[in-house]
Amino acid sequence: MAERKKLLLRLDPKVYEAIAKWAADDLRSVNAQIEYALRLALRSAGREPRQRGSDPGRDGSSAGGEE
Repeated sequence: MAERKKLLLRLDPKVYEAIAKWAADDLRSVNAQIEYALRLALRSAGREPRQRGSDPGRDGSSAGGEE
């Protein structure tokens, strides 16, 4: 697995408390909950990160799958 990026994040204390409560309810760490929330936001915005090797067109095939 690729090394994870480190990030310093400043949050309003009330936002942190809400995330910490949500994390506890879901049995996650605060860090994992923040990543989960970011992934939900990315999916909602149609900007999910691509999995390695799933970039259409980069392997020489056409993006539409037609020849």
